[in-house]
Amino acid sequence: MNTIPSKKELMNRSLNTITITVGKSGIKEGVIEEIKRQLKEREVIKIKFSRAMSTEKKDYINHILEKTNAKLVDLRGNVAVLFKRKR
Repeated sequence: MNTIPSKKELMNRSLNTITITVGKSGIKEGVIEEIKRQLKEREVIKIKFSRAMSTEKKDYINHILEKTNAKLVDLRGNVAVLFKRKR
C-alpha cells in the first residue's frame, strides 16, 4: 500500500534525519539539488533557516516545495520538516 505516513510518524523520523542549514546567502541551485538528493535518500529532512532570514522564510519554503515537489510536514520557529515519498 502506498499511503502517506502520519504527521506524528514523520515528525518522529525527523528527529534522526539530516538538517540542511540555509544561511543569509539564500537558496541557490546547489542547495536545491542537495535538498532533492537528501529527500530521495531519506524521504524526511529538516531545513534550518538562519534567524536573519525570518522575514523571507515562507517565500524560501514555497520555492523549495515548488522545485522539489516535497510536502511541508511542519514549520516551527526557523526549522521546516519536509517529506517526499521515495519512488
